[in-house]
Amino acid sequence: MTTENWGAIYKEMGAKPVVNATGSVTLLGGSTPVAEVKAAMDAADSAYIPLIELEQVAGDRIAEMLGVPAAYITSGAGSALTLATAAFMAGTDDDKVQQLPDTTGMPNEILIQKRQRYWYDRCLELAGAKLVEFGDENGTTRDDLRNAISDRTAAVHHVVYEQNPTDPNVLTLEQVLDITHAAGKPVSVDAAGQIYPLENFGKYVKMGADFQCIAAKYMGAPHSTGFALGTKEIIDAMSRHSFVGYEARRIRGVGRPQKIDRQEIMGVVAAVQRWMTLDHEDRLSIAEGQSQAILRPLKDIPGVTAELNTNIRAHQPYGVFVSVDADVVGFTNEDLVQKLRDGEPSIWTRVGLDKPRLELHVFGLGEGEAELVGNAIAAAVKG
Repeated sequence: MTTENWGAIYKEMGAKPVVNATGSVTLLGGSTPVAEVKAAMDAADSAYIPLIELEQVAGDRIAEMLGVPAAYITSGAGSALTLATAAFMAGTDDDKVQQLPDTTGMPNEILIQKRQRYWYDRCLELAGAKLVEFGDENGTTRDDLRNAISDRTAAVHHVVYEQNPTDPNVLTLEQVLDITHAAGKPVSVDAAGQIYPLENFGKYVKMGADFQCIAAKYMGAPHSTGFALGTKEIIDAMSRHSFVGYEARRIRGVGRPQKIDRQEIMGVVAAVQRWMTLDHEDRLSIAEGQSQAILRPLKDIPGVTAELNTNIRAHQPYGVFVSVDADVVGFTNEDLVQKLRDGEPSIWTRVGLDKPRLELHVFGLGEGEAELVGNAIAAAVKG
């Protein structure tokens, strides 16, 4: 907590600002644009420009920086998923572009492994596609995928979380690429957070995927931005389904509501350029230091287990795992989440899906807020 003006603009309207110990989550606003991004966005205000042209040159610049065939800036990674699905189904046929979300006469099935179903696969359905599972809750075989692919298949979708342990019961991306491409179908990859190590940034298209999405918010771009990487064919088709295709080409595609402005486009370019030249050792050192600041007040408190999250891969490095023993402290982890949320200032965190413990991330913490979070947890436990 830095100044008395913290969150004043929200307080003036009667809204309650919070300390974000959850991380880069949409629920809390997702990101804080960095100085380079803000400067680029301000500079973009100096003139208007046809956005169909800006999207092209900005995508070319990102593709060049990442060494992939093509790129396209979208209103978040979820928008990229929706536009890619439209591209897989309708391609560049203008009649089909305007027919969506009615998929009559088109391949409209997006295949996904049962064990890879996830919260954001809903974005794949918004253009009219149908999600079709292959494999089961126990896992997937190569034959499961081979047997699932048909004339109705528009693409096979794969999800990547390289910061998590590998699931040995699902097909790897390499296997999915091999089988799917042998059947003449494209592969889509959700790699929204896979921006570090840098060799992972765009890696899946380089491996042969036809499309992958990235959330630009993780690099200090506006929360509402993301981009697609892929083949020239898929990226060109996505542009035709997008809001600029709708307006510049006067073709009524499903992407019209997913608008992005010229300032955001230039902010994304600046964010990618910064990320590719950033001192990541320094970035990681700062995150580790913030995490240690949370841990310090929690040492040797009876009933409290607190440990450093040592992950440095993907978009949210380090952080802290915290759990309480209800028999000792008198309340559960879920109660601790609520106690922190009800405090002043309100601190937001949550219990993770994989293990019954609080997962704190430092991505959204400002100056002095890591110490505040650690002290608040200690105070809540000590009563």
